[in-house]
Amino acid sequence: MKKYTILHRSLHWIISLSMLVVFTTGFLRIVWMSKGAISSALTKNNVVIAKENLRSISHAIQEPMFQWHVYFAYVITFAFLARVIYMIVKGIKFPNPFSKDTLKKDRFQGAIYLAFYILIAIQIITGAILKYDLGSESLINLSETVHKYAVYWTPIFILLHFAGIAISENTNKKGITSKMIGGDS
Repeated sequence: MKKYTILHRSLHWIISLSMLVVFTTGFLRIVWMSKGAISSALTKNNVVIAKENLRSISHAIQEPMFQWHVYFAYVITFAFLARVIYMIVKGIKFPNPFSKDTLKKDRFQGAIYLAFYILIAIQIITGAILKYDLGSESLINLSETVHKYAVYWTPIFILLHFAGIAISENTNKKGITSKMIGGDS
């Protein structure tokens, strides 16, 4: 059974909790607190506002919450980089999803890990492009579209992660959850 150091566990939980905050704030901004949702709520209540004022009002409502999105995006960025460096230094590897010598279940696990790391990197890059207005208008628009896809892949990853935990706990890796939470003691 793997041993999980305090650094390994800390990075895992920092990333997971930060992802929850970033997902929630992003979801709220895109869905329930979007300009369209705010406009619809005002219209239902017979409030008529000029389009330019609606944009200002929407931004004023979203901004305090969205600052949390940005703060935790920084946390994810630094924790993700630290985790990748930690894995390289410690020689931690996940199963090779492309090796025919690897069991199918391990290849699937490796593919999920690889997809997760690629998607997190894409989110970090597209978020930076949006935050710092990097590149052409078409790159920024593409980055915004890609960045919003996290609303779909994040819950899928979480469900796959919990399914993997349940499978591990009920097969050959019993105790992995308690070791990831409390360590090896």
